[in-house]
Amino acid sequence: MSYLGLDKKKTESTVKELNVLLADYHLYYQKLRNFHWNVIGKNFFDLHEKFEELYDDAKLKVDEIAERILTLRHQPTSNLSEYLKASNLKEAKADLTDYEMIEALLKDHGVLLKQMRSVVEIADKAGDEGTIDLIGAYIRELEKTSWMLDAWKMKTTDGHAPVKKGK
Repeated sequence: MSYLGLDKKKTESTVKELNVLLADYHLYYQKLRNFHWNVIGKNFFDLHEKFEELYDDAKLKVDEIAERILTLRHQPTSNLSEYLKASNLKEAKADLTDYEMIEALLKDHGVLLKQMRSVVEIADKAGDEGTIDLIGAYIRELEKTSWMLDAWKMKTTDGHAPVKKGK
């Protein structure tokens, strides 16, 4: 892997963590498709569109993560059965309420962020700035999406001001 100036042996740990993230993103993508297809109620139009936006983004990230693994001259995991074994995420039922769907996604975001930070930490030890840059951007984007979804689920009293939460 002289063309990158990285030690292939040192990148093995990074690739292992990237493959877990790849599995996580596959389950996340499918969960978003599930929610897109099955959301109902007064928030249908907004959430149906938002879930599509999110799964389109997840699909791109799946490809980018796999290509990063290939760039590091390793093989990305590519079987659904392996994704189910490796992923930190769990599948979701189709009959959740819109609020439960958002709660599930926020929980998954926490798991994804933890895995991304693990990738960055290990990539840093290998001197792998390309992976750090890629995943760092993902972290920033997912944190913003999480903030927006969390704001969506806040209860309001009059449709304008959020209800203050107790300590």
